[in-house]
Amino acid sequence: MPIDPAKAVAAEPRSAEISWDHKDVQLYHLGLGAGVPATDPDELRYTLESRLHVLPSFATVAGAGMGVVGGLSAPGIDIDLAAVLHGGQSITLHRPLPTGGRAVSTSRVAAVYDKGKAAVLVLRSEAVDEDGPLWTSDASIFVRGEGGWGGDRGPSERLELPDREPDATVERPIREEQALLYRLSGDWNPLHADPEFAKLAGFDRPILHGLCSYGMTLKAVVDTVLGGDVTRVRSYRTRFAGIVFPGETLRIRMWAGDGRVQVAVTAVERDDAPVLADTLVEHS
Repeated sequence: MPIDPAKAVAAEPRSAEISWDHKDVQLYHLGLGAGVPATDPDELRYTLESRLHVLPSFATVAGAGMGVVGGLSAPGIDIDLAAVLHGGQSITLHRPLPTGGRAVSTSRVAAVYDKGKAAVLVLRSEAVDEDGPLWTSDASIFVRGEGGWGGDRGPSERLELPDREPDATVERPIREEQALLYRLSGDWNPLHADPEFAKLAGFDRPILHGLCSYGMTLKAVVDTVLGGDVTRVRSYRTRFAGIVFPGETLRIRMWAGDGRVQVAVTAVERDDAPVLADTLVEHS
């Protein structure tokens, strides 16, 4: 079997120095659709360097997402990248992210689960700068065709939505060129840009990055429920439940609770087909 779970989990973590500045943060925010209207004071917090704050989901692209890359090349893992799907993502913030800095990102395989027809790799990356921990990020990666060895199936983290109308619903359009802009933050997978490659993968046109939908959703929660204050976010997790295409519209429904916001995201033009599920923002 190309995945050796014991060897992968026991492997020494891999570390690399990463850095970013305000231009990386601004580009990331623009890739999420920030800046509309361009002169809106609330949007200038995402686009103007003199007012800039950092959406916590920026952690997924800081250093071009090297944590996931390092995890997929760990000892004990020899897989076909065409069989890989990003199943879920979580981030825990240890303090607000600076608009620029340098940090050491350490990545490892935290767990390997057997789902029968697939394996799930939990790739954990932790970033630490000179002032201490910044974030911990877990990416759940499905590897089709690599399960069935009788291992632990892993936890089930399904979240039941509240049995009431959402406290807020917003719609966020995805521009036709948005995937082309978002990929400049470091995810160069041609699935999101090349029509011919997308057809080989079974899609009639390129799809949007799941992590772009992830960032757009967190921005909507921050702007709608958290008063535009990114520093209130403590953690954020989701499961990627379906695809979305550039040119479509995300419908983002939010249920606010005590220190938490549950979220469901669907594609408006395809009869509310699921995009993100089991989505939770925990906040102060």
